[in-house]
Parts: sequence; structure tokens; C-alpha cells
Amino acid sequence: MAGLIKDEDIATVRERARIDEVVSDYVTLRNAGGGSMKGLCPFHDEKSPSFHVTPSRNFYHCFGCEAGGDVIKFVMEIEGLGFSDAVERLADKVGVQLRYTEGAPTGPRRDAGQRSRLIDAHRVAQEFYADQLTTPDAMAARQFLDGRGFDREAAATFGVGFAPRGGEALLRHLRQKGFRDEELVTAGLVAQGRSAYDRFRGRLLWPIRETNGDTIGFGARRIFDDDRIDAKYLNTPDSPIYKKSHVLYGIDLARREIARSSQAVVVEGYTDVMACHLAGIGTAVATCGTAFGEDHGRVLRRLLHDHEEFRGEVIFTFDGDAAGQKAALRAFGGDQQFVSQTYVAVEPDGLDPCDLRLQKGDAAVRDLVARRVPLYRFVLGNVVARYDLDRADGRVDALREAAKLVSSIRDRSKVEAFARELAGMVGLDVEDARREVRRAAARGPEQPRGRRERAGPGSQGAPDQAAPRDPVPDPRDPRFSMERETLKLVVQHPSLVGPSAADVDAADFLHPHYRALWEAVVACGGPAAADDTWGTRLGAALPDPALEQVLSALAVEPLRSSKEADAGYVAAHVFRLQELTAMRRIAELKSRLQRTNPVDDAGDYNRMFGELVALEQHRRTLRDKAVGGG
Repeated sequence: MAGLIKDEDIATVRERARIDEVVSDYVTLRNAGGGSMKGLCPFHDEKSPSFHVTPSRNFYHCFGCEAGGDVIKFVMEIEGLGFSDAVERLADKVGVQLRYTEGAPTGPRRDAGQRSRLIDAHRVAQEFYADQLTTPDAMAARQFLDGRGFDREAAATFGVGFAPRGGEALLRHLRQKGFRDEELVTAGLVAQGRSAYDRFRGRLLWPIRETNGDTIGFGARRIFDDDRIDAKYLNTPDSPIYKKSHVLYGIDLARREIARSSQAVVVEGYTDVMACHLAGIGTAVATCGTAFGEDHGRVLRRLLHDHEEFRGEVIFTFDGDAAGQKAALRAFGGDQQFVSQTYVAVEPDGLDPCDLRLQKGDAAVRDLVARRVPLYRFVLGNVVARYDLDRADGRVDALREAAKLVSSIRDRSKVEAFARELAGMVGLDVEDARREVRRAAARGPEQPRGRRERAGPGSQGAPDQAAPRDPVPDPRDPRFSMERETLKLVVQHPSLVGPSAADVDAADFLHPHYRALWEAVVACGGPAAADDTWGTRLGAALPDPALEQVLSALAVEPLRSSKEADAGYVAAHVFRLQELTAMRRIAELKSRLQRTNPVDDAGDYNRMFGELVALEQHRRTLRDKAVGGG
């Protein structure tokens, strides 16, 4: 048995293991300036990046949950490992041969932590299963793959394997490699009855891996008609290293493309992931025997760097049948955890990506994703389609049913847009849709449908009259963080803002409260006109007393910086605010370009393309100013 790792080897591992490279296996990092990088913290749920990594010091720190340390500490925390296990994991990654005080270990690490042992067992099992796919007994498995358009190279790319039909083939192999039965039962590779036996027998297998490529479980498909287990798919049971609600098949292959393109495509099966990747959709992933949930969403958000508006998109593929519509409703319920836009892609003929590729080719799979529609529009459309909109009562019933969904949205800033969309779908006035959404919100999810809102004596229609206007902006809402921080600078440090805000416009503010406050700033002459009565003048210029609460909060709320505000900090926010506006205009223009035929409408297309080029240049100029301190 090995002793302690020598101190000089630990120092070598710590020096060679770049923390930004290690962290990037789990978190998408972006340049934060000053030699620092940032991303969404993997240790707690958040919607704005507070997790910072400083490669020059090899340290990380989260300003949200206060987690921090060096590269070894990060691996310990993210993988649940002890110190020695973390050092060994990093040593394997950077190619350091460790020495121990009592000699080096041989064979599987008997002294390693449980997680390392289970990971090692899965690695050996995956290699064994992949080898078995080439044997005569696996003919049916190879025929299954071939019938779905997957050749030997595709099987190797995705690590597909075959579990022999006998009950102890893997068990014997792992025993020979030095693993104990109790470890294999804990890992979910072996089941225990009167004796131990292979959990997967006579099935085609897909390895389920973490983002760093470690195999932690398997998905197994029924191949033989005489399989005693009727279930088409079996999955590894939850174990110390595998939680089906936390893992996504294909994430190891898709993570870099997801981060690069800011897009994730969520499909329903292992073969669908394979088909998408082979067709050129390298962002496809799938859940493993369970519905897409919040924990899956957290995994994608960290990779998407999901914290800025228009940052990216999550595209769900569903069948057009009742089950697919139910899945879309579930996804819609979790939609609010994403800042990225959510879409749904449905093949008109009901084909999943695997069958679509087989019947119509790779281009058809790419077209399926390209034809995506907003998730909320798909869900509301399915609800409205249940009613006869040619009848007045049908329109009213459709509005009431869909309003329940709209009112349940946690992100209140989206309610107005959805209400407008709903009105257009049903063919009623926008105000009717707004009123019904307010009524649905007042009833709440648990109240009976016919219950009316409370109103004072003789106050028919009072609930509508008393309905709240636009809600006070949440200071934690990441979509408006740049607007809020810029306005804090305008209120607290107007002399610093000065001329740099000359080109700021009301259109740069999406939240109506922030827009109204900026209009008050303009009415007072702008930041350059600030004096000792600045706060009082702003308050007097506000068009609505309700805005006073927003102004007072901005006046006392600390800046999101540990240092005093300076010209560079101001520039980073003022010009970044304008850049976001440019990005919105670019997104709108790209959308119009996509809907314009470059042949039939060559004039409009070329004009818009020229505008797009100019806007991109303007955006880059603003980014340079933001990064360069103006």
C-alpha cells in the first residue's frame, strides 16, 4: 500500500496544473480583464457570474458563496475527493509521475478514494464493452447500429459497446483487474442476488460521461427478443458518482461547441445525440432516463455562460404527439431558469433526429434545428389549438386557459410580451389578454377556477383598476444588471460619468422603470449638469411617484466593485450598455435577413447586410472602449 505523496511532487502538480484549464472542464470562462476570468459558479445556483479565476495566481474565488482556493482545492470540491485523490487526478491530467514515501502503488489504487475507484471501474468497463462490440455475439447490436446509419467509426466516437449475454463476463474481467465485488455493486456495474452478476446483459451500451470525459454510468438498449427484461432502456442506478438528474448524455463531446456557439440542443435519446453530432449539430445532448429538470439546466447554464440577454439559446426537440406536448409544458415550466432564449424544434412528420437523418439526410437534421420556434409560442399555440376560435365562447375559453400559463411565469418582465402574443393567437384585444392574465395571477394555482378576486363593496372591476403596474426591478435580475449599475453611477457619481454618457439613449434601457429614470436624467440636463441638488432634482423630475423607490435604492446601493469608481469602471458600464443595444439591433437585423430571400429581394437583402456590417463595426468599437476604459 502506498504512503504519502512526496511534497515536491505535490508542488510540481500544483505548478503544472493550470487552474483555468482545469476549471474549464466544468465552467465556461470568459475574460474579465485584469488577468482574471469569470463564469457561473459550479458550487451554487446563480444568474450572474460571480466566480472568478486568476491564472497568474492559480486561484479561484466566488463572490457569491465565498468558495475559493487553489487548483487542488477546486478538484477536491467539484469531485468530492480527498486531498491525495485530487492530487492523483491532476497528476494524471498533467503527466506527473508521483512518488510516495513508502513506494509507488501498483495496479488499481487500493488506497485511492471511493470516487477514484468507481471512476476507474467504469473506465475499464467501457473499454471492455467497446471490445465486445466486435465479437460474433454482438452481431445483432452491430446490425441495430447499421440500421440506424451508424458505422464502426461512429460507434468508436461515442464509445458504444456491447454487454455479453452471459451473466458474469464483466464481473470476471473486473475481478481480474483488482476490483472488489462490493465496489462494483456500489458503482452499479454489478447487481447482487444470491451471488453477484453483471447488471447489463445482452444489451447495446452507451457510456454516460461527465464534462471532463470520465465515464460514470451506462445506458443500455434491449436488442434480443428473448431478453428477460422488457424495458427498452435500462440505466445505471444512482450511485456516489452518478445522479441521473444531474447528467446529460453527450455533454463531454458537446461542451466546447456549446460554449463556443452559445447554443445547446436537447434531444430525447442516445441515438438522437449521435445523429445530431454526425449531421453537424455538435451541441446536442440528452437526458438519461428522466425528464429535463432544473439540475440539467444548471449544467447547461454553466457551459452557456448564461447570464447576458441574447447570450445564447436552448433548443428542445419534441415529438409532435401528446407526449411531446406534455414534455414541452414541463420545459416551459423550467424556462425561467435560463437567461438564454428557449426554443422548440418539431419535425412535421413526427420523426426524431435519428430517423430524420436516416430518411432525409444530414441537411434535414440541420434544417430541423434552424426552423426552431420560441418555446412559449409553441406551448401557447398547443393550448389555443384545443379550442374552436371561430366561436366567441371558444376564444374566451382559450384565453382563460392560456392565461394560466402566462400568469405562472416567474420572470414578470416577460408577461407583457406573452400577453400580446396570446391576444394575437386568440384574436382578441390586447387589453382583454392583460386583464385575463391578471385575473389568473390573482386566483393563484390552487384556487378554483370560478373564484373571483376580492373587491370592496360595489367596486365591480376594482381588481383590474388596482392591478399593479410594471413591477419594481429586481436588483438581482441579470438581464438588467448593466442598466442598474450604469444608473447607480449616474446617480452616485455623475461627475465621473459626464461626457461618456453623451450618446446614451432611452432605448438603451429595457426595463420601463430604468428608462423612465434615464429620461428624468435627461430632463435635468444629463450627468454633466449635476450639482449638490442632483438627487433632489432627479426626484422632482420623475413622472411617477412609484419611481422614487427605484431612485432611492440606486442612491444607496453599493457599486459592484471593491474599489472606488474611476473612469475605467464608468467606461466599462456606459459603453457596455450601448453595446448591448447594438447587439439587440444586430439580432433583429439578422432575424430579418434570415426571413429575406437574397435572390427575390436582393435590394433589401443587400441594404440590410450593409447595415449589419456597420452595426458590427459599431459594436466592436463600443467593446474596445469598454475594455480600454473609454
